[in-house]
Amino acid sequence: MIAAQKLRAGGKYVPNKDYLNPVVFTKQFYEPAVDLLGPRIAGFIFEQEYQRSQDRIPANEMARALTHFFGVIPREDRYHIELRTESYLSDPVFEVLEKQGVGQVLSHWTWLSPLGKQFSMAGGRFFNSGRQNIIRLITPIGMRYEEAYAKAQPFDKMIDGMLPPKMVEETAKLIGAGIEKGIRVNVLINNRAGGNAPIIAQRVAEKFLEKQEKIEAGLHP
Repeated sequence: MIAAQKLRAGGKYVPNKDYLNPVVFTKQFYEPAVDLLGPRIAGFIFEQEYQRSQDRIPANEMARALTHFFGVIPREDRYHIELRTESYLSDPVFEVLEKQGVGQVLSHWTWLSPLGKQFSMAGGRFFNSGRQNIIRLITPIGMRYEEAYAKAQPFDKMIDGMLPPKMVEETAKLIGAGIEKGIRVNVLINNRAGGNAPIIAQRVAEKFLEKQEKIEAGLHP
């Protein structure tokens, strides 16, 4: 309701009148959430929808919009933003995130590059001032929501050929990179990423432990 430029209404997408509205966010979401949960909140994710070419704005313009928004809302070290339009993963935007201490959500999703490339585009930096990072494993790259949902349901087992091995590999590698820099990496997993989220979590944990064992043994991870 805050980070999306357009919302679905009446079977079509319409402009969101509350897009990056600092007052609406603060009064209708942030303050009630903090009153209810306080320090139990690990992070706030601002999820922006994928924007088609005709709806995109220049990265510099996006950077200015984010500068204003994060400069006005309550100062926090728990903010993270998920930008699903790759053209926004650029230096002007990263400079804002670094200055404001807002984390970049690394998202394994339909129209984004692999996780490792997203991290490289940011210069291998973690921006969140609370020393947290969020990785979201949502869908295989190139697979639309509807197709992923249809393949994965009823979400009680892994689906042959659906889980991207590179996704597991890079997630484990990023967890290790976070630990090296004193960053807590939070991995949020959707069933649509391969069929069953708990099993995917287990695969990521196994790959991470395998890499750590190699490091401890003095081998290249």
